[in-house]
Amino acid sequence: MRPRDRSERGAVTAELAVGLPVVALLLVAVLTLVAASAAQLRAADAARAGARMVAVGEDETAVRAAVARVGGAGAEVTVIPEGDWVRVVVTRPVAGGVLAGIPLEATGGAVAWVEP
Repeated sequence: MRPRDRSERGAVTAELAVGLPVVALLLVAVLTLVAASAAQLRAADAARAGARMVAVGEDETAVRAAVARVGGAGAEVTVIPEGDWVRVVVTRPVAGGVLAGIPLEATGGAVAWVEP
């Protein structure tokens, strides 16, 4: 074994001090992507549920309640009639709780044929 050189003393601490913030930033980025993916799926599911309900003739109050239940807190619904079809667009915030201040939104949409 070779004896340690005094000039290398503390090198690991310096590398850790530089690398740790990078790892923390990368972790935050990955968690944000996961939250955005989950919010996108919930918005799309809520839009599909809302479009099905509008297509079978449910009233707007029931549609909004179903979208809020499926889409989660803060989900906003827009119903757009397009002739024999209806388009439902749901927008919801990506993060909640501590991260509620982040201005990211997920949007999901669905189209359904309105039954006569």
